[in-house]
Amino acid sequence: MRIMLSPQRSDAQLVVGKSGDVLTINGDVLDLSALAAGDSITGASDLHPFLLRDIDRSIDGEIELTLRLPHGPTPEPYMAFPDTLEAVPDGPVDLPWDSYRVVESEKVEGGTNVITTTYRWHQEPEVSSEFIPDPPEPDPAEQEEA
Repeated sequence: MRIMLSPQRSDAQLVVGKSGDVLTINGDVLDLSALAAGDSITGASDLHPFLLRDIDRSIDGEIELTLRLPHGPTPEPYMAFPDTLEAVPDGPVDLPWDSYRVVESEKVEGGTNVITTTYRWHQEPEVSSEFIPDPPEPDPAEQEEA
């Protein structure tokens, strides 16, 4: 199976699985096994809102289709310009996903440690940390003068 991806700004989630000629899109099962070599299904978006264009089966039997790929407001280049997924194996389809950050803070003596982990598709997590000191204690002598 060959899956082309068409990026689109959307907060929707896309989860795709494949088993032979059966595709599962967000839990909806599409059995494409009846599609004969050289045939096409026109109006694929009528089958599922994430499908675009026609679904074709080449003469050699490979199914080709295009999926809408939702992404956030500032997509990574791999989301905005996705590669075609070639020879997609059975199982969950490894679709690109938006990067995201997890921020954790821990109160320590004298301030707070803030640890930010950024996750990107097919990359090692990036971790950065920052120490934010507590504000200085007011000077008791200055308070008495006021």
